[in-house]
Amino acid sequence: MNTMAFKTLRALADGGFHSGEAIAQTLGVTRSAVWYGIRDIAGAGFQVEKVRGRGYRLSRPLSLLDAGAVSGLLGPQSATFVIEVIDSIDSTNTRLMQRAAAGAPSGLVLAAEAQTAGRGRRGRTWRSAVGSTLTFSLLWRFAQGARELAGLSLAVGLALARTLRAAGATGVALKWPNDVVLPSGKLSGILIEMQGDVLGPSAAVIGIGVNVCADSRVADQVDQPLTDLESATGNAVDRNALLARMLAELSCVLGSFAQNGFSPLRAEWQQLHAHQDRRVRLLLPDGESLAGIARGVADDGVLLLETAAGVQGFHSGELSLRGEIAP
Repeated sequence: MNTMAFKTLRALADGGFHSGEAIAQTLGVTRSAVWYGIRDIAGAGFQVEKVRGRGYRLSRPLSLLDAGAVSGLLGPQSATFVIEVIDSIDSTNTRLMQRAAAGAPSGLVLAAEAQTAGRGRRGRTWRSAVGSTLTFSLLWRFAQGARELAGLSLAVGLALARTLRAAGATGVALKWPNDVVLPSGKLSGILIEMQGDVLGPSAAVIGIGVNVCADSRVADQVDQPLTDLESATGNAVDRNALLARMLAELSCVLGSFAQNGFSPLRAEWQQLHAHQDRRVRLLLPDGESLAGIARGVADDGVLLLETAAGVQGFHSGELSLRGEIAP
């Protein structure tokens, strides 16, 4: 969507009726510009009702991101973060990696309503839709080098699981190494990219995507079962409040991780492990697979897989874990 479409969408986000004239006055544009904005948001998949004498409204209210609202909800913790919200971007991770290389501060958050080239793990595309997903990247700087930050993706997953469970998604579990799931499908994903010196310091760009409400624009483009937070909780979700709660929890977990590593978080992570002590199949980079029983993770986040050859450890890399139906 273009800039005018986003402005029009924000004018209608409350779900109430707004006349074309009132929108035009608010935005400082012509009635024709508003008409084109309405046309474009309808073309993007939003249902816009038009009633003579009352104006336009969306079929359901939208929770659109607002940096000021997120900072206000963070309270004193807002000092930890610099929050930027962008309507549309290629990839929050790509852009934040560039900003990190240029010296951007730790705690910089880049959130986007739309990503045209969102990236997931193993070269996949992260699908999102305006108003129904929460996608953001967080820059966090560490004194250590990347080698000493093993288990970071698991620590981040734990922070998300805590937040989502507190929001009412009681069945949330963690799938090694970077997914948050419910029995009905994937709820959230993580992509972490590192830069810096081998011995430190280093910078982690932590990309996070959360399915907030069901949206066919996303589900139709993904080849795995998805679920969403609103379906899991039965409640409407304020994405600004959700982002604030996630940032607050991430600050806590990342601060602990920087001091003590993953080891103190390991037991809690394993309690939420979706495949703990279950038969799984590990998909290897060469296309082969290895079956075994998931025995949790080591202190450095390495997956412990019990096979006929004994318990073996596997770093995440390009590996993927799948549940296997027991014979």
